[in-house]
Amino acid sequence: MGYQVFLTDGAAYDLENLYNYIESHDATEKADYVLDKIEEAFLSLADNPERGTYPNELLAVGLREYRKIYFKPYRIIYRISSQSVYVMVIADGRRDMQSLLQRRLLQD
Repeated sequence: MGYQVFLTDGAAYDLENLYNYIESHDATEKADYVLDKIEEAFLSLADNPERGTYPNELLAVGLREYRKIYFKPYRIIYRISSQSVYVMVIADGRRDMQSLLQRRLLQD
């Protein structure tokens, strides 16, 4: 049986902001396409969540709790707990990921 995949509030906010940005700077069709592909990517984690690699930014501080996959250039950061996958961050990988991940994942 597969894993259940959940979006955290932060990841849902990321998706909404990403969609709005693409829609306002490109076209609704492009925003729809990117949103569909990102959703397809994170929903595929239900079958094999261990396939993701550990983010280097978090390995540097000794954390192996989170993994990442891509729909380039977007990074999807998630964690596995029991039979669930929690998508924590969806962000453009060209951003300062070290600061973003520290702010979003390590200051709880």
